[in-house]
Amino acid sequence: MSKLVTIYGGSGFVGRYIARRMAKLGWRVRVAVRRPNEALFVKPYGSVGQVEPVFCNIRDDESVRSVMHGADAVVNCVGTFDARGKNNFDAVQSEGAGRIARIAAEEGVESFVHLSAIGADRESASSYARTKGLGEEAVLASFPSAMILRPSVIFGMEDNFFNRFAGMARMGPVLPLVGADMKFQPVYVDNVAEAAEKGLTGVAAPGIYELGGPEVKSFRAFIEEMLSVIRRRKMLLNLPFGLASVMGRVSEFVQRITGGLFTAPITRDQVIMLRKDNVVSDGAKGLKELGITPVAPEAVLPDYLWRFRPGGQYDAIKESAASLRTE
Repeated sequence: MSKLVTIYGGSGFVGRYIARRMAKLGWRVRVAVRRPNEALFVKPYGSVGQVEPVFCNIRDDESVRSVMHGADAVVNCVGTFDARGKNNFDAVQSEGAGRIARIAAEEGVESFVHLSAIGADRESASSYARTKGLGEEAVLASFPSAMILRPSVIFGMEDNFFNRFAGMARMGPVLPLVGADMKFQPVYVDNVAEAAEKGLTGVAAPGIYELGGPEVKSFRAFIEEMLSVIRRRKMLLNLPFGLASVMGRVSEFVQRITGGLFTAPITRDQVIMLRKDNVVSDGAKGLKELGITPVAPEAVLPDYLWRFRPGGQYDAIKESAASLRTE
Protein backbone atom coordinates (compact mmCIF):
# COMPACT_ATOMS: atom_id res chain seq x y z
CA MET A 1 0.00 0.00 0.00
CA SER A 2 1.29 3.47 -0.89
CA LYS A 3 2.35 5.89 1.81
CA LEU A 4 -0.04 8.43 3.30
CA VAL A 5 0.55 12.14 3.90
CA THR A 6 -1.80 14.43 5.81
CA ILE A 7 -1.61 18.05 4.70
CA TYR A 8 -3.17 20.53 7.12
CA GLY A 9 -4.36 23.46 5.05
CA GLY A 10 -3.89 21.35 1.94
CA SER A 11 -6.42 23.28 -0.14
CA GLY A 12 -4.65 26.60 0.41
CA PHE A 13 -2.30 28.37 -1.96
CA VAL A 14 0.83 26.32 -1.14
CA GLY A 15 -0.92 23.22 0.18
CA ARG A 16 -2.60 22.38 -3.11
CA TYR A 17 0.76 22.36 -4.92
CA ILE A 18 2.22 20.02 -2.31
CA ALA A 19 -0.84 17.78 -2.58
CA ARG A 20 -0.48 17.61 -6.36
CA ARG A 21 3.21 16.73 -6.13
CA MET A 22 2.69 13.99 -3.54
CA ALA A 23 -0.16 12.50 -5.55
CA LYS A 24 2.07 12.34 -8.63
CA LEU A 25 4.58 10.38 -6.57
CA GLY A 26 1.86 7.82 -5.86
CA TRP A 27 1.21 8.79 -2.25
CA ARG A 28 -2.26 8.83 -0.76
CA VAL A 29 -3.07 12.40 0.23
CA ARG A 30 -5.36 13.48 3.04
CA VAL A 31 -6.22 17.18 2.76
CA ALA A 32 -7.27 18.44 6.20
CA VAL A 33 -9.36 21.61 6.00
CA ARG A 34 -12.17 23.42 7.80
CA ARG A 35 -14.55 23.24 4.81
CA PRO A 36 -14.07 19.97 2.86
CA ASN A 37 -16.89 20.83 0.46
CA GLU A 38 -14.89 23.81 -0.75
CA ALA A 39 -11.78 21.68 -1.30
CA LEU A 40 -13.25 19.12 -3.71
CA PHE A 41 -11.06 20.53 -6.49
CA VAL A 42 -8.09 18.58 -5.05
CA LYS A 43 -9.65 15.17 -5.81
CA PRO A 44 -8.61 15.10 -9.50
CA TYR A 45 -4.95 15.54 -8.47
CA GLY A 46 -4.78 11.76 -8.26
CA SER A 47 -6.71 8.64 -9.18
CA VAL A 48 -10.11 7.89 -7.66
CA GLY A 49 -9.86 7.97 -3.86
CA GLN A 50 -6.17 8.90 -3.83
CA VAL A 51 -6.66 12.52 -2.73
CA GLU A 52 -9.40 13.16 -0.17
CA PRO A 53 -10.42 16.40 1.59
CA VAL A 54 -11.40 15.79 5.23
CA PHE A 55 -12.69 18.04 7.98
CA CYS A 56 -10.30 19.19 10.69
CA ASN A 57 -10.28 21.87 13.38
CA ILE A 58 -6.66 22.45 14.36
CA ARG A 59 -7.79 23.94 17.67
CA ASP A 60 -8.97 20.50 18.80
CA ASP A 61 -6.66 17.59 19.69
CA GLU A 62 -9.01 14.80 18.66
CA SER A 63 -9.85 16.47 15.36
CA VAL A 64 -6.15 16.80 14.52
CA ARG A 65 -5.41 13.23 15.61
CA SER A 66 -8.30 11.66 13.69
CA VAL A 67 -7.09 12.90 10.31
CA MET A 68 -3.48 12.06 11.09
CA HIS A 69 -4.05 8.45 12.12
CA GLY A 70 -1.97 6.12 9.97
CA ALA A 71 -0.06 8.91 8.21
CA ASP A 72 3.59 8.40 7.30
CA ALA A 73 4.21 12.12 6.85
CA VAL A 74 2.59 15.40 7.83
CA VAL A 75 2.68 18.93 6.44
CA ASN A 76 1.39 21.99 8.26
CA CYS A 77 0.47 24.75 5.80
CA VAL A 78 -2.10 26.47 8.00
CA GLY A 79 -1.63 30.20 8.43
CA THR A 80 -3.78 33.28 8.90
CA PHE A 81 -3.80 37.06 8.64
CA ASP A 82 -6.73 37.29 11.05
CA ALA A 83 -5.72 38.94 14.32
CA ARG A 84 -9.14 38.38 15.90
CA GLY A 85 -11.70 35.63 16.28
CA LYS A 86 -11.25 31.99 17.21
CA ASN A 87 -8.77 31.29 14.43
CA ASN A 88 -6.43 34.16 15.28
CA PHE A 89 -2.63 34.39 15.05
CA ASP A 90 -1.97 32.62 18.35
CA ALA A 91 -4.59 29.89 17.92
CA VAL A 92 -3.47 28.97 14.40
CA GLN A 93 0.19 29.81 13.97
CA SER A 94 1.48 29.16 17.48
CA GLU A 95 -0.82 26.81 19.37
CA GLY A 96 -2.12 25.05 16.25
CA ALA A 97 1.36 24.38 14.87
CA GLY A 98 2.51 23.04 18.23
CA ARG A 99 -0.54 20.80 18.53
CA ILE A 100 -0.02 19.25 15.09
CA ALA A 101 3.68 18.60 15.77
CA ARG A 102 3.04 17.12 19.22
CA ILE A 103 0.40 14.73 17.92
CA ALA A 104 2.60 13.82 14.96
CA ALA A 105 5.31 12.75 17.41
CA GLU A 106 2.79 10.78 19.47
CA GLU A 107 1.46 9.05 16.34
CA GLY A 108 4.95 8.03 15.21
CA VAL A 109 4.94 10.07 12.00
CA GLU A 110 8.18 9.64 10.04
CA SER A 111 8.60 13.10 8.53
CA PHE A 112 7.17 16.52 9.31
CA VAL A 113 7.28 19.72 7.23
CA HIS A 114 6.18 23.04 8.68
CA LEU A 115 5.51 26.13 6.56
CA SER A 116 6.65 29.28 8.34
CA ALA A 117 7.83 32.62 6.89
CA ILE A 118 10.94 34.75 6.54
CA GLY A 119 11.04 37.11 9.52
CA ALA A 120 9.56 34.59 11.96
CA ASP A 121 10.74 35.77 15.39
CA ARG A 122 9.16 35.42 18.81
CA GLU A 123 10.52 38.89 19.70
CA SER A 124 9.02 40.61 16.65
CA ALA A 125 6.74 43.63 17.06
CA SER A 126 4.51 42.05 14.40
CA SER A 127 1.95 39.59 15.79
CA TYR A 128 2.13 37.60 12.57
CA ALA A 129 5.92 37.21 12.71
CA ARG A 130 5.88 36.65 16.50
CA THR A 131 3.39 33.77 16.31
CA LYS A 132 5.27 32.28 13.36
CA GLY A 133 8.38 32.28 15.52
CA LEU A 134 6.55 30.73 18.47
CA GLY A 135 5.09 28.14 16.12
CA GLU A 136 8.55 27.12 14.94
CA GLU A 137 9.71 26.71 18.53
CA ALA A 138 6.66 24.60 19.38
CA VAL A 139 7.21 22.39 16.33
CA LEU A 140 10.88 21.76 17.10
CA ALA A 141 10.14 21.11 20.77
CA SER A 142 7.90 18.17 19.84
CA PHE A 143 9.46 17.15 16.52
CA PRO A 144 13.20 18.05 16.48
CA SER A 145 13.72 16.40 13.08
CA ALA A 146 11.14 18.60 11.36
CA MET A 147 11.87 20.55 8.19
CA ILE A 148 10.87 24.20 8.56
CA LEU A 149 10.39 26.26 5.41
CA ARG A 150 10.59 30.04 5.59
CA PRO A 151 9.54 31.44 2.21
CA SER A 152 9.66 35.08 1.18
CA VAL A 153 6.59 36.45 -0.60
CA ILE A 154 5.16 33.56 -2.62
CA PHE A 155 3.94 34.12 -6.16
CA GLY A 156 1.96 31.94 -8.53
CA MET A 157 -1.40 31.76 -10.27
CA GLU A 158 -3.47 31.96 -7.07
CA ASP A 159 -1.22 34.38 -5.18
CA ASN A 160 -2.46 37.30 -3.11
CA PHE A 161 0.47 39.52 -4.01
CA PHE A 162 0.76 40.23 -7.73
CA ASN A 163 -2.93 39.43 -8.29
CA ARG A 164 -3.93 41.87 -5.58
CA PHE A 165 -1.89 44.80 -6.89
CA ALA A 166 -2.80 44.04 -10.49
CA GLY A 167 -6.44 44.29 -9.47
CA MET A 168 -5.80 47.59 -7.70
CA ALA A 169 -4.05 48.91 -10.83
CA ARG A 170 -7.34 48.78 -12.73
CA MET A 171 -8.74 51.57 -10.55
CA GLY A 172 -7.52 55.14 -10.82
CA PRO A 173 -4.24 56.67 -12.01
CA VAL A 174 -2.39 56.22 -8.69
CA LEU A 175 -1.23 52.98 -7.05
CA PRO A 176 -0.32 53.51 -3.37
CA LEU A 177 2.46 51.41 -1.83
CA VAL A 178 3.69 51.04 1.75
CA GLY A 179 7.41 50.35 2.15
CA ALA A 180 8.13 50.80 -1.56
CA ASP A 181 11.88 50.80 -0.95
CA MET A 182 11.93 47.59 1.10
CA LYS A 183 13.65 44.60 -0.52
CA PHE A 184 11.69 41.51 -1.56
CA GLN A 185 12.76 38.11 -2.91
CA PRO A 186 9.58 36.47 -4.27
CA VAL A 187 9.67 32.68 -4.54
CA TYR A 188 7.60 30.59 -6.94
CA VAL A 189 4.92 28.50 -5.23
CA ASP A 190 5.95 25.23 -6.90
CA ASN A 191 9.55 25.76 -5.76
CA VAL A 192 8.19 25.85 -2.20
CA ALA A 193 6.13 22.72 -2.87
CA GLU A 194 9.18 20.94 -4.27
CA ALA A 195 11.13 21.80 -1.13
CA ALA A 196 8.34 20.31 0.98
CA GLU A 197 8.32 17.19 -1.20
CA LYS A 198 12.05 16.68 -0.60
CA GLY A 199 11.49 16.94 3.14
CA LEU A 200 8.56 14.52 3.14
CA THR A 201 10.37 11.89 1.09
CA GLY A 202 13.58 12.13 3.11
CA VAL A 203 15.66 13.47 0.23
CA ALA A 204 16.47 16.65 2.16
CA ALA A 205 17.92 16.85 5.66
CA PRO A 206 15.83 18.29 8.48
CA GLY A 207 16.39 21.89 9.52
CA ILE A 208 15.38 25.44 8.69
CA TYR A 209 15.43 26.56 5.06
CA GLU A 210 14.82 30.11 3.91
CA LEU A 211 13.33 30.18 0.43
CA GLY A 212 13.72 33.09 -1.96
CA GLY A 213 13.67 33.50 -5.71
CA PRO A 214 16.58 34.45 -7.99
CA GLU A 215 15.85 38.21 -7.86
CA VAL A 216 16.21 40.65 -4.97
CA LYS A 217 14.63 43.99 -5.79
CA SER A 218 12.61 46.71 -4.12
CA PHE A 219 8.87 46.38 -3.64
CA ARG A 220 8.51 49.26 -6.13
CA ALA A 221 10.61 47.46 -8.76
CA PHE A 222 8.47 44.32 -8.60
CA ILE A 223 5.28 46.36 -8.90
CA GLU A 224 6.75 48.15 -11.93
CA GLU A 225 7.49 44.74 -13.44
CA MET A 226 3.89 43.69 -12.78
CA LEU A 227 2.57 46.89 -14.40
CA SER A 228 4.69 46.18 -17.46
CA VAL A 229 3.14 42.71 -17.75
CA ILE A 230 -0.43 44.02 -17.51
CA ARG A 231 0.43 47.00 -19.77
CA ARG A 232 -0.81 49.71 -17.49
CA ARG A 233 0.88 52.99 -16.55
CA LYS A 234 0.36 54.16 -12.98
CA MET A 235 1.95 56.67 -10.67
CA LEU A 236 3.38 54.77 -7.70
CA LEU A 237 2.84 56.66 -4.45
CA ASN A 238 4.96 55.61 -1.48
CA LEU A 239 2.84 56.16 1.64
CA PRO A 240 4.66 57.10 4.89
CA PHE A 241 4.56 54.37 7.52
CA GLY A 242 2.78 56.67 9.98
CA LEU A 243 -0.05 57.42 7.57
CA ALA A 244 -0.29 53.76 6.57
CA SER A 245 -0.60 52.76 10.23
CA VAL A 246 -3.51 55.20 10.71
CA MET A 247 -5.16 53.85 7.57
CA GLY A 248 -4.71 50.33 8.89
CA ARG A 249 -6.35 51.22 12.19
CA VAL A 250 -9.35 52.79 10.44
CA SER A 251 -9.66 49.87 8.00
CA GLU A 252 -9.58 47.33 10.81
CA PHE A 253 -12.30 49.26 12.67
CA VAL A 254 -14.54 49.41 9.59
CA GLN A 255 -13.99 45.70 8.95
CA ARG A 256 -14.94 44.91 12.54
CA ILE A 257 -18.15 46.97 12.63
CA THR A 258 -19.27 45.62 9.25
CA GLY A 259 -18.79 42.03 10.40
CA GLY A 260 -16.18 41.36 7.74
CA LEU A 261 -18.24 42.64 4.79
CA PHE A 262 -15.48 45.20 4.27
CA THR A 263 -11.98 43.72 3.99
CA ALA A 264 -9.18 45.92 5.30
CA PRO A 265 -6.78 46.67 2.42
CA ILE A 266 -3.94 46.87 4.95
CA THR A 267 -3.59 46.24 8.67
CA ARG A 268 -1.33 47.77 11.29
CA ASP A 269 0.47 44.45 11.63
CA GLN A 270 1.22 44.38 7.91
CA VAL A 271 2.62 47.91 8.14
CA ILE A 272 5.01 46.70 10.85
CA MET A 273 6.18 43.82 8.64
CA LEU A 274 6.71 46.15 5.68
CA ARG A 275 9.32 48.08 7.66
CA LYS A 276 11.81 45.23 7.15
CA ASP A 277 13.32 43.63 4.07
CA ASN A 278 11.82 40.26 3.19
CA VAL A 279 14.87 38.42 1.85
CA VAL A 280 16.87 35.28 2.63
CA SER A 281 19.37 35.79 5.47
CA ASP A 282 23.09 35.59 4.84
CA GLY A 283 24.33 32.05 5.42
CA ALA A 284 20.86 30.50 5.54
CA LYS A 285 20.19 27.19 3.81
CA GLY A 286 17.82 27.57 0.90
CA LEU A 287 16.79 26.34 -2.54
CA LYS A 288 20.40 25.88 -3.64
CA GLU A 289 21.11 23.43 -0.81
CA LEU A 290 17.93 21.58 -1.76
CA GLY A 291 19.02 21.28 -5.39
CA ILE A 292 16.10 23.37 -6.63
CA THR A 293 16.44 25.89 -9.47
CA PRO A 294 14.39 28.99 -8.55
CA VAL A 295 11.88 30.35 -11.06
CA ALA A 296 11.91 34.11 -11.68
CA PRO A 297 8.66 36.11 -11.64
CA GLU A 298 9.17 37.27 -15.22
CA ALA A 299 8.91 33.66 -16.39
CA VAL A 300 5.49 33.12 -14.81
CA LEU A 301 3.65 36.45 -14.40
CA PRO A 302 2.43 36.71 -18.02
CA ASP A 303 0.79 33.29 -17.68
CA TYR A 304 -1.76 34.49 -15.13
CA LEU A 305 -1.78 38.29 -15.06
CA TRP A 306 -2.96 38.72 -18.68
CA ARG A 307 -6.54 39.07 -17.43
CA PHE A 308 -5.65 42.42 -15.84
CA ARG A 309 -4.59 43.95 -19.17
CA PRO A 310 -6.90 46.63 -20.61
CA GLY A 311 -8.02 44.22 -23.33
CA GLY A 312 -7.72 41.10 -21.20
CA GLN A 313 -7.43 37.93 -23.27
CA TYR A 314 -7.95 39.89 -26.46
CA ASP A 315 -4.74 41.91 -26.15
CA ALA A 316 -2.75 39.16 -27.89
CA ILE A 317 -5.28 39.06 -30.75
CA LYS A 318 -5.06 42.84 -31.19
CA GLU A 319 -1.26 42.67 -31.25
CA SER A 320 -1.34 39.89 -33.84
CA ALA A 321 -3.73 41.89 -35.99
CA ALA A 322 -1.56 44.99 -35.69
CA SER A 323 1.49 43.00 -36.77
CA LEU A 324 -0.34 41.74 -39.84
CA ARG A 325 -1.31 45.27 -40.85
CA THR A 326 2.29 46.48 -40.64
CA GLU A 327 3.69 43.65 -42.77
